[in-house]
Amino acid sequence: MTISGRTDVVGIIGDPVSHSRSPAIHNAAFAALGLDMVYVPLPVCAVDLAAAVQGLKALGMRGANVTVPHKGGVVPLVDWLDKDARLADAVNTIVVDDGLLNGYNTDVAGVRDAVLDAAGASLRGSAALILGAGGAARAAAIALARLGMEITIVNRTDARARRLQELLAAGVPGARCRRLAPDAVSPADIARHRLLVNASSLGMEGASKVPQWMADNVTAEQIVFDLVYTDTETDLIVRARDRGAEVIGGLSMLVRQAAAAFELWTGHPAPLKVLQDAAT
Repeated sequence: MTISGRTDVVGIIGDPVSHSRSPAIHNAAFAALGLDMVYVPLPVCAVDLAAAVQGLKALGMRGANVTVPHKGGVVPLVDWLDKDARLADAVNTIVVDDGLLNGYNTDVAGVRDAVLDAAGASLRGSAALILGAGGAARAAAIALARLGMEITIVNRTDARARRLQELLAAGVPGARCRRLAPDAVSPADIARHRLLVNASSLGMEGASKVPQWMADNVTAEQIVFDLVYTDTETDLIVRARDRGAEVIGGLSMLVRQAAAAFELWTGHPAPLKVLQDAAT
């Protein structure tokens, strides 16, 4: 890679960002297409978030990805929001265009495309259980509801689960959504869902594992999608595969949302195989 005064710069805003695979993924794609662009990590603490976002314009950058814990905090800082970012109340991609900061949420497309890659249209009309009610869960719920799936939200804080339920009712025509408290979930509740999604932080390094009531009741007829990605497979993915279930790892979503962001910044179709190879 040769960097010059003409090189366009994008990056990833988060705290921390040292673990992110996004620089490797995007720089491989830029190189594969011969684009004069570079992707860099941008560690930003919460107190500096507004200045950092405005700094994208001041530095002449093409844009940035946004990761935890700033996806929600960026929402009021951009000039325009796309439909998915507005609905999810979270921005994970910023495009600087003619002096304006445009906010997008490509996590929704990332979930949709990862699921369609694995199961095609066979999930339409079936049920999905989503563990969590934060930004990742909102993206997953929006994507799956649009695929015609009935959604069950399981979250420790009922107020957040209710908010997500109301969001779907208002933003996705015909959405079917209910919520359950974790201690109310039975094996029968697990069994009735074709797709099980971990959209919580459980399973990340330094966090607790996905609870046994979920992992211990997976069946061979189900698909398990863990949005968490680590250097090794998560405990949930390992246990689900051992029980005969089809599994989708978090890298699938990472690659698919990265492809959508790449296309927003460059206007070129993303080289998926290059992105996938760089992610692993």
